[in-house]
Formats: sequence, C-alpha cells, structure tokens
Amino acid sequence: MGFEQWLMAAVMLAIVLALLRFGHQAAKVFAGAALSCLALSLLSIDDFLANAVNPGLVALSLLICCSFALERTSILRVLARRLFDGGDTQVATKVVSIGAFASAFLSNTAVVATFMSLIKNNRNTAPGKLLLPLSYAAIIGGTATLGGTSTNLIVHSMWIEQGHQGFNFFAFTPVVILPLVACLGLILWRRHRLPDLTPPPQQVLDYFVEAKVSKDSALVGKSVQHNGLRNLDDLFLVEILRGETLITPVTPGDVIQPGDCLIFSGDVTKVNCLKQFSGLELFADKAQLLAQNLTEVLVRTDSPLVGKSLKEAGFRAKFDAAVVAIRRQGERVSGKLGQLIIKEGDFLVLAVGNDFAKRNNLSKNFFVLSGMVPDTLLSGWRERLTLLGFFAAIGLSALGVLPLLHCLIFYVALLLGSGSLSMAEIRRRFPVNLWLLVWSALCVATALGNTGIDSLLAGAINHLLDGQSVLWAYIFIFIATMMLTELVTNNVAAVLSFPIGYHVALGLGVDPMPFVMAVAFAASGSFISPFGYQTNMMVYSGGYRLADFVRFGWPVSLLYGALVLLIIPCIFPF
Repeated sequence: MGFEQWLMAAVMLAIVLALLRFGHQAAKVFAGAALSCLALSLLSIDDFLANAVNPGLVALSLLICCSFALERTSILRVLARRLFDGGDTQVATKVVSIGAFASAFLSNTAVVATFMSLIKNNRNTAPGKLLLPLSYAAIIGGTATLGGTSTNLIVHSMWIEQGHQGFNFFAFTPVVILPLVACLGLILWRRHRLPDLTPPPQQVLDYFVEAKVSKDSALVGKSVQHNGLRNLDDLFLVEILRGETLITPVTPGDVIQPGDCLIFSGDVTKVNCLKQFSGLELFADKAQLLAQNLTEVLVRTDSPLVGKSLKEAGFRAKFDAAVVAIRRQGERVSGKLGQLIIKEGDFLVLAVGNDFAKRNNLSKNFFVLSGMVPDTLLSGWRERLTLLGFFAAIGLSALGVLPLLHCLIFYVALLLGSGSLSMAEIRRRFPVNLWLLVWSALCVATALGNTGIDSLLAGAINHLLDGQSVLWAYIFIFIATMMLTELVTNNVAAVLSFPIGYHVALGLGVDPMPFVMAVAFAASGSFISPFGYQTNMMVYSGGYRLADFVRFGWPVSLLYGALVLLIIPCIFPF
C-alpha cells in the first residue's frame, strides 16, 4: 500500500471509531471525513463540488420536497378513516396492507405518524397489536419503489456516482412483492404475541417533572407531609435536589428548604396541580409558557440536541418551548431537569409558544407525537393537481418518456408555481442532515476510488472467500449489511456497505447489480432493533420493550432475508 492508501485507510478507521462513539451524528462524522479527504488531497475540489449536484442526490432532494406536498393532501386521512371497520383480524389486515401500499409512494415516516394517533385512540383493537406490525409493513412497503425509502435513494445516488444510469422508479418492485406478502402474512399470524399496550385505568407514563421552591414559599420550613406533597393527583415526589445533595427516597418528615428542587414523577397532564402551591415554580413556568397547549415529542437519533443539556442547547430560544417533563424508555432519570443530558429516544413534554409550529428546526430534532395542530391541508384543485402531477411524473419516468430527474424538476416547479408547496416549508422541513450524510458519503466513496482502497478491501474479502462461489460473497454482503443496519441505522449501513459490495462484485468479475440490490434491501431490513429505522423508533414510544422487538422481529427478519436473497439473483443474474 502506498502513502495515500494508508492515509485513506486511517480516515476509514476514524469513521468507524467515530460512528461507534457518535452514531447519532453520522452526518457530521462523514462530513468531517469528506473534509479530511479534501485537506489531504485524497479528493479534488472538482470532485467535492460535483458530488453536491450528483443526479441521485438531486433526485433524493426533489422527492423529499414532493413528499411535503403529498403529505398535505387528504389521501392518508381518507385511507386512515377506513382502518377500524370490522373485527380484529380485518383491522390488522387493513393496517398493514394500507400502511405498506401507502409507504411505497409516500414517506413511510409520514404514514406511520398519521396512523399512530388513530391506532392509539381506537377502541376496537389493542394498540400494541398494531403499532409494531404497522412499522414493519411500512419498512417493507417502502423498499418497493425508489422513493419509498431514503435507503433506496442513497443507493441510487451512489450507483450513479459509479457512472451508471439511475434506477427506474419501480426497479425494486419485482424483488419485494413475494417477501412483502409473505412477511405481512407472518406478521398478522404472530401479532397476538405482542403486548396490548393498553394501560390500566390508574397506570400513567413515568414522566420526570421538576419544580423549584422559592425563598418566600409557604412550603419552606414545613415537612413534606404537612405541605400535602404526598397526596397529589397522580404525581409522586421521588427526589429533592438540595444544592449538590440528592435526597431519595423522600420521607414524609423531610423538611422543605428555600431553593430545593422537587422532582416528581407520574401523569404529566396533572402538572398544573403543582401551581396550587405558593412559591413552587415549574421549570417551564420560567418561560411563562405553561398556559399553552402541551406537546409531546420524541428526540430523533440524529438530533443535534443529543449529548447536550437543555441549557447548553439553548432550548427555549431555539424552539419557543419549555420542557415540562422528560421520560426515558427503560431508565429512570434523576437530577436537575435543566442539567440532564438529552439522549436519543427521550420523550419530552413541551409547553409551546405561538411560534413553536413555525420553527424550521422541528423535524430535524423531533418526531412530534401529540398536541400539534397539523399544517393546513391542500384541497380543491391544488390537491388534485398535486396527486395527478405526482402520478404523471412517475408514469412518464416508468414508461421511459423522460428520465425521473427531469420529471421531478418539472413537478416541483409545478408545486411551487401553484402554491401547493412553498419555499418556506422546504426551508423549515428539509432534512439537511440526510442530504449532508449522502453528499459526504459520496465524497468519501470518490476518495476510496481515487486511492484504490475500495478495490484493496474488496480484494481482501474475495481472498477471504477464495475458493467459494460468488453466491457466498453475495450472502456475506447481505448479512453483514443487515447486521450493520441494526447497529448504526439504515442510511449509514447503506453508505458503508455500498462501496464494498460494488467492488467485491467487480473483483469477482460479475455484474454488480445483485450486490447493489442486496445492500439496498438489507440496509432497510431492520426488524430486531428499535433504533435501526425511524418508524421503529416512533412506535417504540408506544411502550414496547426491546425484548418485544427481538421476539417478534427475528422471524420476520429471517423470512425477509431468505426470500430477498433467493429472489434478487433470479431477477438480476450475476
């Protein structure tokens, strides 16, 4: 290996180590790697800039913009209204089949978000029997088309970077038809093994609420019992934080002192009962927002907030919202609310101001679970134009009349010109982190090609599999990618696995398409971990445990993997 190859190997090692430590900030990790390649002259400035306008990356950006308009049509609401007619089996069948079909054309995250609240509030079927099946159906359904999941779009971008023509919108569909039908059947057959997730009447989510005792509070100098802090409506005093001292458990005889932080847990909707105590100030009251509607959000895995405290993040100024309470799945939080380090998957209850819904950074940091007024829906001719325009663009592309990128450019222009989509909404909702991840990954992949490291790595794998058939190399790439997606999310798994799979195929002297398809489908195949795919993280908020994902997901993962592995070579021969 030459000097440049050693440098590139060091960069790749740094990427792997950084992802293990900062997996929730994959976009920043790859951006740093891309800049390092540029600084070390492993990547030219022309390549660096050219990757920013990679046709696949542009198509990804345009499809994301299209989804903003499509989500504002009534199509998802119309489908959702039909979910709960009939018995349990009929309801479950409609949830997974409609969820899978809708996810092939719309963002599967939007599909799950729309159906979640309806499923949680329905009176016919236990939510636990439907939420996880919905997520799995949305994942598999999303793999059916180019625009159904960002994973396919990332693979599409990297395929174009290698000098190939982009995929047809329905290029993935033939592979997934049989696995989709089989896996949905398995999901419906085994759904009874899932917990109901219907809480008993007295059961509440264990949220963490902080209130501070002022110097002139009537509570000062009196015991917990005397102040009536032991008999609150669905809230329980679990800790007292006095300076650097944490008092837990709290006894009835503990005396309240000025400056004490009282930590309660229980039903956050009862939080206003604490305002009846003179001189007891809630954390959110400091921003005078508690009178507003409460909104529950889930912190995204790639949120810039992860690893920071609320104060370090400048939470109130950034979002026009104050945190009322926090809950962490499988872990009891402790300490002062403002100093708690935010983690991926944290649930926050926010008291929001008037400008909260207008902030352009919400979708980059949170999944909004409840309490938000939805964006104004499209209606009339704008709705019809949005839907007909989308299917016309896809149809023209599928028939080969125009390339997909051309169709999307004209379609987005039509949306903007008709007022069905605004630049303000694009600025507010565009996932910059995803765009940065793909651009940076393309730059790293270019640097790998420039230095020949990708070929060396592929050669090492081919040597490891020396004497084995191409089929074993293909299976190895698929399984490795599927395991990777459970650890570092679907998009990162696709970014890491594509160069290896592609060059392994070239080293073996076979068509790389089966290996590329293996990477695309395996990277989306997250059924065992709640952290590998966004829709899994969303339904995880419903109260499932990690063990529920493992027990219910492993047979789905096995069936999906086996069928996809068998079908890809039949449609895309080596």
